[in-house]
Amino acid sequence: MKQSSLLNRYRLLIALLLMAVFLLFIVLLKGKHYLLFSFMCLICSLLPAYWRFEHDPISTQTLMFVAVLIALAVATRVPLGAIPGVQGASFVVILSGVSLGPELGFITGSTTALVSNMFMGQGPWTPWQMVAWGLMGLTAGLFMKARLSHSLIFMIVFACVWGYLFGWIMDLWYALAYVSPLTIKSFILAFAASFFPFDTFHAASNAFLIALFYKPWEKLFHRLVTKYNILPDKNQ
Repeated sequence: MKQSSLLNRYRLLIALLLMAVFLLFIVLLKGKHYLLFSFMCLICSLLPAYWRFEHDPISTQTLMFVAVLIALAVATRVPLGAIPGVQGASFVVILSGVSLGPELGFITGSTTALVSNMFMGQGPWTPWQMVAWGLMGLTAGLFMKARLSHSLIFMIVFACVWGYLFGWIMDLWYALAYVSPLTIKSFILAFAASFFPFDTFHAASNAFLIALFYKPWEKLFHRLVTKYNILPDKNQ
C-alpha cells in the first residue's frame, strides 16, 4: 500500500526521469535506434495514467476521446507542415491537458508526435518532440487543477511561452547531438538560429489559436467530458 501510494505521488516525475534516460541514450548513440527509443518513451508516457487508474480502470469513452484528440492533433499538424514553426497540434495538446488533466494530456502530446511523424518523417528528433509535446499537455493539465486555465489571458501567455519552450527543447537535442565542438558560443548560436522564424512563428500561432478558439473549444470539450462521463475523477 505504501509503495503504491509512493508511485501515485511521484508517477509523473518517474516517467519523466525514465524518458530523460532514453533521450540521453539517443544523444550518446548519435541518433541510432531512435525508433526503439521512441516507443520506449511512449511506454513511459503511458505509465502515469496506468498508475493513476490502477484501481479505477479507464473507460472506453475515455480511450476513444483521447484517440480522437490525438487524431485531431495529427490532422492539424500535417497540413501545416510546410509553414515554418506553425504547429496546430500544440493547440489541441493544450486543450487535452485542460480537459483531461496532466496524465492524459501527457499521453496525448507524446503520442501526437509519434503518430504525426509517420507522415512527417521519423528520426532521432521524434522522442524529443514526444517529451516536448507531452510536457506541454502535462503542464496545461496542472494549470487546470490550479484553476488558472479559466483565464484566457493566462492561456494565451502560456501557449506563447510553450511555443518557445518547445523550440528550445529541440535546440537542446540538436546542440548536444550534432554541434561540434560544443562551446558556450556554439551552444547559444544553436538556440539563436531557430529563434526566428521557427520558435517565434510557433509561439505566435499558439497565441493566435488560443485567442480565437480556446473559449468555445474549452466549453465544448468540458461539455463532452461531463455528458459522456469521460473522466469523472479528472480533478483528483
